[in-house]
Amino acid sequence: MSFKAAAVQMCSGVDPVKNAAAMARLVREAAGQGATYVQTPEMTGMLQRDRTAARAVLADEAHDIIVKTGSELARELGIHMHVGSTAIALADGKIANRGFLFGPDGRILNRYDKIHMFDVDLDNGESWRESAAYTAGSEARVLSLPFAEMGFAICYDVRFPALFRAQAMAGAEVMTVPAAFTKQTGEAHWEILLRARAIENGVFVIAAAQAGRHEDGRETFGHSMIIDPWGTVLASAGATGEAVIVAEIDPSAVKAAHDKIPNLRNGREFSVEKIAGAIAGGVAA
Repeated sequence: MSFKAAAVQMCSGVDPVKNAAAMARLVREAAGQGATYVQTPEMTGMLQRDRTAARAVLADEAHDIIVKTGSELARELGIHMHVGSTAIALADGKIANRGFLFGPDGRILNRYDKIHMFDVDLDNGESWRESAAYTAGSEARVLSLPFAEMGFAICYDVRFPALFRAQAMAGAEVMTVPAAFTKQTGEAHWEILLRARAIENGVFVIAAAQAGRHEDGRETFGHSMIIDPWGTVLASAGATGEAVIVAEIDPSAVKAAHDKIPNLRNGREFSVEKIAGAIAGGVAA
């Protein structure tokens, strides 16, 4: 059964209330285009580099405005509403980078906490230590929905193909990668990584992104994408500003891709042995 999916591109600021209003406007636009599954980016609720200021407005899951608005939108529009992620205050003082999938009745069908923390030092001087404030997730899930088997990832997770392969082996047909990619890394790797994850697993990839210059000074890459199991980009957005992209997703295309190149079935167990460097006449014994 095919369905229409939408990726909502945003430029979230430091005020969760304003971001919730922007999310609602864009999700209604997506539903108006016929989308029955709508995904928003990583950190839909707030992009704020000042952690003290961020903590001052963070809420736990039961009181978070993005969670509340996402549930209400799913119920109002009768859609599967995927808040790509938002920052959730935890009891231990840390934060979860947590995504939510709401069913058409507004109930939470799945939570996913980002597993891989973005701890990097880039050539342009940007330095990020996500693990200093966030608690990493430890559980991946494949969710059986009426229209597809869905797997979950968030942003930096896309650089860890084992996560995607494990979900594909568990039956995932659609992989979701909401993100807030930096401009520098996005220019180098965003499309390549997304298409690679789609091709090597024979799945659809839906990636809603943050885009443009944000109130906290950071710049994100944008270019939200929906990609089919053959690696074809079905829909994409621009580098900056809000956007809604929509594409038809036919899960039968996953089986067709697997029938052509059955690499999920052809994989084999193997060992890795580290050996001494080559010597004259061949490899060291």
